[in-house]
Amino acid sequence: MASDPEQPPLSSLPKEGRSRGEIGSAREPLLSNGVHDSENYYSTYAAILPFLFPALGGLLYGYDIGATSSATISIQSSTLSGITWYNLSSVQIGLVTSGSLYGALIGSLLAFNVADFLGRKRELIAAALAYLVGALVTAVAPDFPLLVVGRVVFGLGIGLAMHAAPMYIAETAPTPIRGILISLKEFFIVLGMVAGYGTGSLLVDTVAGWRYMFGVSSPLAIIMGIGMFFLPDSPRWILLCAIQGKGDPQNLKDKAICCLCQLRGQAIGNSAPQQVDEILAELSYVGEEKEVTFGELFRGKCKKALLIGGGLVLFQQITGQPSVLYYAGSILQSAGFSAASDATRVSILLGFFKLIMTGAAVGVVDKLGRRPLLLGGVSGMAISLFLLGSYYIFLDNVAVVAVVGLLLYVGCYQISFGPIGWLMISEVFPLRLRGRGLSIAVLVNFASNALVTFAFSPLKELLGAGTLFYIFCAIAVTSLLFIHFIVPETKGLTLEEIEAKCL
Repeated sequence: MASDPEQPPLSSLPKEGRSRGEIGSAREPLLSNGVHDSENYYSTYAAILPFLFPALGGLLYGYDIGATSSATISIQSSTLSGITWYNLSSVQIGLVTSGSLYGALIGSLLAFNVADFLGRKRELIAAALAYLVGALVTAVAPDFPLLVVGRVVFGLGIGLAMHAAPMYIAETAPTPIRGILISLKEFFIVLGMVAGYGTGSLLVDTVAGWRYMFGVSSPLAIIMGIGMFFLPDSPRWILLCAIQGKGDPQNLKDKAICCLCQLRGQAIGNSAPQQVDEILAELSYVGEEKEVTFGELFRGKCKKALLIGGGLVLFQQITGQPSVLYYAGSILQSAGFSAASDATRVSILLGFFKLIMTGAAVGVVDKLGRRPLLLGGVSGMAISLFLLGSYYIFLDNVAVVAVVGLLLYVGCYQISFGPIGWLMISEVFPLRLRGRGLSIAVLVNFASNALVTFAFSPLKELLGAGTLFYIFCAIAVTSLLFIHFIVPETKGLTLEEIEAKCL
């Protein structure tokens, strides 16, 4: 194989960096000074478009959450459903509501095996296609079984999108704004929820309104798919393929340079080859040339990355987030808010509050760092859960305690676990493990969400709301210990430096 005389062949990339200094038991990365000259610039294109189209996958996920609550009301109406099979059982309504969640679990399992083969871009295109097919099948479903099929197919899109979008954004974003861009994906999820609640409230009194609620997703899915088609592949994924021998190394390196130029635009000048060489040197240094085996996922740095990522998304769900929101309407109503009798209005109100708090987190995540937001936010969640538990056991005549607890919980969640959980899992996994590791983390997220949602009602009946909130409070305190002792700070580090320094 002929190679460019001005560029060293991939097999001769410098590996002497492996013997350079160590940080504790970790080896010092080649780019250890924290200054990344080749990433000190980025164009509007680099900052917006490679984020926007993957983030539409999060928007569609959030929209589904918001719209489904109104769709289940519409579909059970004898006069407005527009169907003859409107008299659905509680189990059937549960399947309509959770069908997309089961599809997301299946999508996460599929991603484990196909993610590294497809690459981030093609996986997001596949997600957009699943979104489109699922939305259309659900909207035109002539009977209940096909309706459930459409919900599951849409859920496949959720599973693939929530797996691939954080990877694509993390691997293409300039280091100085990586935290902002990945955290904005959570902002898009919440924005989608607000849009779903709003659309549902507008269409709930329309004949066959549930069909329109579900069908509205299809144009956005088309935009997402077309946008991803014209975006370049992730240069890091291409370089991983190169050093693992999955194609002609020099051609793949040239392709990575071309993709990097597309991502950064004219701002990158002539330094794209230099940046690609830096990434290749780091990948070679941390041993990315070996393909990960299933057993290796649970050893060494791979095991630590799984512990960090899986632990964060597990605590994200089992600290009671779905359960607290279940009580939002009754809490606000007990405090004298008449609009709280309308569940949709409560959802829209809390949705806008979530947007504000998520926006606050996005604005400071690359300044304050990940750990301060996690530690501060989860501390606030623990306090709020204690207040809610106390309200339901001791202070049932002091509604202000419950309102403060509710708003404190929602706000603290949105500046901590909400955006930072997704951000951290996109950063901590080594590149060759990132596809499979993220699929496990996303699977843990959706599985624990399903478990908490399923177990909430029987546990509430068995233990009472107050005791249940105290249990969530204890879990939140445990998650604080986990964050303090296990979760590293990744602010200002390249993805390669995170692997070398933090794992």
